[in-house]
Amino acid sequence: MFATRVRIVVAAALALLLVLVGRLAYVQIGRHSHYATLARDNLMRPQPLPPARGLILDRRGIVLADNFPAYTVSVAPRDVTNLTRLLARLKGLVGLSARDLKRFAHALRTRNPADYLVLRRNLTGVETARLAAHLPQLRGVRLQVRLRRAYPFNGLADAAVGYVGPVTAAQMARHARRYAGYADVGQTGIERLYQRDLMGRMGVEDVEENARGRLVRILKRRLGRPGDNLYLTLSAQMQAVAEEMFKGRRGAAVALNPRTGAVLALVSSPTYNPNPFVTGISARRYAGLMRNPRGPLDNRALNGLYPPGSSIKPFYAYAALQTHWFHPHRRVLCRGTWHIPGNDHIFHDWLPWGMGHIALGKALEESSDVYFYKLAYRMGIDRMARYLEDFGFGHVTGIDLPGESAGTVPTPRWIAAHAAPWYEGETIITGIGQGPLLVTPLQLADAMAALANHGVRMRPYVVKAVQNPLTHAIHYTRPQAYPAVPHHRAGSDTLLVDDLTRVISGSLGTAHIMAHRLPYAVAGKTGTAQLWSVPVGGTYKGPRPHSDALFAAMAPVPDPRIVVAVVLEHAGFGLHSAIPTEIARALINLDLLGHVHVRHAPRTLVAQFERERRLSRHKETLEARTQRPSTVAGDRAG
Repeated sequence: MFATRVRIVVAAALALLLVLVGRLAYVQIGRHSHYATLARDNLMRPQPLPPARGLILDRRGIVLADNFPAYTVSVAPRDVTNLTRLLARLKGLVGLSARDLKRFAHALRTRNPADYLVLRRNLTGVETARLAAHLPQLRGVRLQVRLRRAYPFNGLADAAVGYVGPVTAAQMARHARRYAGYADVGQTGIERLYQRDLMGRMGVEDVEENARGRLVRILKRRLGRPGDNLYLTLSAQMQAVAEEMFKGRRGAAVALNPRTGAVLALVSSPTYNPNPFVTGISARRYAGLMRNPRGPLDNRALNGLYPPGSSIKPFYAYAALQTHWFHPHRRVLCRGTWHIPGNDHIFHDWLPWGMGHIALGKALEESSDVYFYKLAYRMGIDRMARYLEDFGFGHVTGIDLPGESAGTVPTPRWIAAHAAPWYEGETIITGIGQGPLLVTPLQLADAMAALANHGVRMRPYVVKAVQNPLTHAIHYTRPQAYPAVPHHRAGSDTLLVDDLTRVISGSLGTAHIMAHRLPYAVAGKTGTAQLWSVPVGGTYKGPRPHSDALFAAMAPVPDPRIVVAVVLEHAGFGLHSAIPTEIARALINLDLLGHVHVRHAPRTLVAQFERERRLSRHKETLEARTQRPSTVAGDRAG
């Protein structure tokens, strides 16, 4: 019996041993490749090495978008036994906020749990030291140094530069491979349009970890390529001066080099600080910016749609000069009112008593409305619209910035699309820059630059050069010319620029306050855009918003090197309406003289401002009655 039992036990042991040997042979031989791969994965983990994002600098090398090192704590969820307990412990060490936990939960749902997911960025020195002391006991937690985007001037040139922010789920879905390993990508402006140049190429390092997920050593490192540096055509000094002169008022300013199309300044006021967007702005703070009635997030330079008012008159004058029937020195009677033949509706001039017999030069100098009523009636909307489109209105300029608006030019095609009748009265008010005609400040500057450049339009651009940070090789942007504006009468552009010079230098010019002690000649045109209208035979109900003030200028004449367009919303008349000319004067002085020429207004200016104040209410009422009830009041965006 004993011998039998021994044989049974030995047989069972042999059977078990055979099973064990068989299983061991299967694992070691049959599944060798599979388990060898798993073992290597447990030992070695590839980690992305985000490259340094390229810098953004102004034309003189002043850094507008920089990088600085910041400590980041990341967690690999797959290596954590109890994630809830770990997060509670980390909350006591580095003070996690509800927003940090919400972002981490979103990353946990959308990213690979084997990767290290960012939990908290920008740790303070105390938080970094406290976490480093406890790091050996925290499996699956890593403390890293990453470069963070920073805007040292808190929003200078924000309309052009834009900002970066955390990669959104939609962006990751569209560009999963391209954005893998990147925490931030460009969201607006140059940061967005030049994302590929700025982001560089991702590096990779293979690290060896122990069973607790702690780094043992770096096995292999393949460095990436830092992003390219972008040199802009913008002047940080001009940007700062213009933004300061706006003093937070709503408006925009654009300065161009008419010879090349280089943008010297691109201002949208009020500005905002883009730095909170880098780490992910809170929903409450973002909602506050969106609800702000001053609209700091609106890019008025590119998207602000404004009735141009009298600033559009030079381009109608150019169109008339190309005809055989128009004579610039022929005098036209301006009595302060005018009506279409056969129609009793009265169109008023801004000056109630009229300007007498005037030719084109005087009509531009004093901004006669009656003169351009008659000119619009003679030309017709088709010719007017065609030449406006030749100057770039109604189309995007092609600037290297995202989201530009095209504006509105009431062409026959546009009129047909709206399925509404077009009346002659609408042609008349379009002739003084009112009605459905809407332009952006950039378009106004671009059109004035074409006039300064003898009809040749240059594509506006902001990025002057792209520099490779490793080889320091620089690739410059080549200026690009558009087809020239049709030119049928020799010397018509020179004649028109001379007339526009008297707008500034003439004693009755609408912008003659700008000419005080200027060492160079300036040509330009003011504009006032009416924002409310009175029904025929009725009265206006509701608040009366002040008119927008516009000004476009070129200097020095006769060989302009800079063109400036400025819009100030709700400026009305008087001192505030002079702010656009002051901003334009400062920008031109900075470009031509290298400094802002400070002046004191003489006594005659005080008398002029008082006269404008007395006329302002009467003028707004008369201009409002000139328009149809449906015009411009609700059409401006931005």
